[in-house]
Amino acid sequence: MTETVKKYFEAFNAGDIAGMLACLSDDVAHHVNEGQVRVGKDQFAAFCAHMNRCYKEVLTDMVVFEAEGGTRAAAEYVVNGTYLETDDGLPEATGQTYRLPAGSFFDLSDGLITRVTTYYNLADWTKQVTGSD
Repeated sequence: MTETVKKYFEAFNAGDIAGMLACLSDDVAHHVNEGQVRVGKDQFAAFCAHMNRCYKEVLTDMVVFEAEGGTRAAAEYVVNGTYLETDDGLPEATGQTYRLPAGSFFDLSDGLITRVTTYYNLADWTKQVTGSD
């Protein structure tokens, strides 16, 4: 099952939303960092479109872990990003760059991802894009 997770992240780094969607179940539960749970591929695709408008990100230093039995996985990585367009409720975007450790957790079934949960430190991101201490 880690192959599915690796394909998901390869598609992410390529900006290939369709490729990411191909790794997901139709009823995927997307748990967004400090946000609401979104259910289904349509909501996931809308989230990705929003993110691509506001951010340009590439993930590096990827390590993928798989639980015995293949029904759960996790990944740790570094987000290397540029803040392109101001996101609602967040500081103004002026092309700031950031480098942020993050992680994702997955449930998998029948070769597809059924849950994606992503975590990162929003306070650290905010500090980086505002230049504050």
